[in-house]
Amino acid sequence: MQGERILVTGGAGFIGRAVVRELTARGCRVRVLDSLIDQVHSGQGWPDLESDDRVLADIRDADALRAALAGVDRVVHLAAEVGVGQSMYAIERYTSVNDLGTAVLMEVLSQQPVQRIVTASSMSIYGEGLYIDVDGAVQEDVVRDGAALALGQWDPVDSHGRPLKPLPTPETKRPNLASVYAIGKYVQEKLTMTVAPAYGMTASSLRLWNVFGPGQALSNPYTGVLAIFASRIASGQPPLVFEDGEQLRDFVHVDDVARAFVLALEGKTECDGVFNVSSGQPRTVNSVAKALATAMGSSIEPELVGKGRVGDIRHCIADVTKSSDVLGFNPKEDFSARLVDLAEWVVTQNINDRVSEAKNELELRGLVT
Repeated sequence: MQGERILVTGGAGFIGRAVVRELTARGCRVRVLDSLIDQVHSGQGWPDLESDDRVLADIRDADALRAALAGVDRVVHLAAEVGVGQSMYAIERYTSVNDLGTAVLMEVLSQQPVQRIVTASSMSIYGEGLYIDVDGAVQEDVVRDGAALALGQWDPVDSHGRPLKPLPTPETKRPNLASVYAIGKYVQEKLTMTVAPAYGMTASSLRLWNVFGPGQALSNPYTGVLAIFASRIASGQPPLVFEDGEQLRDFVHVDDVARAFVLALEGKTECDGVFNVSSGQPRTVNSVAKALATAMGSSIEPELVGKGRVGDIRHCIADVTKSSDVLGFNPKEDFSARLVDLAEWVVTQNINDRVSEAKNELELRGLVT
């Protein structure tokens, strides 16, 4: 890909900037398209980017996309609204940007095809991850009971009330779309994988787990959970942890994610399809909140909300076998060391902690159980 021109939509965002750095380091000519929305960029304009080839435009602007795609060889599509909770009430906004925005991009690409496109999807499309019951049967379509959640019974059980054990979730698991955000990400990946081959393009969609690292939007209460926790700790406030904090999540550093995008972008037909991108190492939300506080030199303990949010899942951990075998993706970043990097970066930032505001918004709308 050296010397090729790559368009990165949403390239001024947290993940986008890391992808731009990785592509530039490999000798690519990178063009960035971004709308610089206030919730992410706080009206501060363009962030530091390795590329000066920038287009300020909405992903739904077909004319801007046509101009941005001129001379482009490959596309990384990251432009999207992000946040499970917010998606459940900002429904039109999320659907418009994520679904319609991707549709506009695909229509323009049908007229101006490129060699390859890689789209960012999400682990949220799985809903609950894969489980196994006490009899050894794999359970693929687990849904937690609302009445049990209201009683604080967080872990899913089988039809006989017996506990289920979480398993690593492969790409073959059927989607279970539990939020507007998940619906939109699934639409984005299906549009990509349907339109691209019809017009002679190859394509992949990367299902990203919990991405973390310096550069996240700390004043955005719907960003990644580690950034949300960091903003609270830096403000002297305890991280707010829903349920009992023992839910399992899989965290992956943004530099690993950037490498995964480059590997997928370099691929040919054998790399078409969907791929999990994560560390493959499950951690409880409680343990991560405590480790982050320690890394930030704080003794603050997480505050257990004791309530759940509509659209949340209990456990989902990644099976990254396919990504390793096909893309050659193997996460390299050490979680503990990179958590320290995040902590050191956070203390240099000016933070407007809006987490309580976001929680109140969800409660007012009946989206906290």
